[in-house]
Amino acid sequence: MARNSRRRRRSVVPGAEQMLDQYKYEVASELGLNQKIQSGGWNSMTTREVGQIGGQMVKRMIQEAEQQLNGGNGNR
Repeated sequence: MARNSRRRRRSVVPGAEQMLDQYKYEVASELGLNQKIQSGGWNSMTTREVGQIGGQMVKRMIQEAEQQLNGGNGNR
């Protein structure tokens, strides 16, 4: 049985996909990649560029989770 390589994962939290997409564009903009996405779409991006965006997203989400676990006061 062949697997669909384009299959998307389902979100655990309803509505999270839209928030993650917004977050993805925000990070891309901060990395200076927003114009390339707008002109050529995601298919014009290199693996490295997409990896940079994903890596920054994960890094920031971990930082935010650590802050929440620490009571939001920024101390570790």
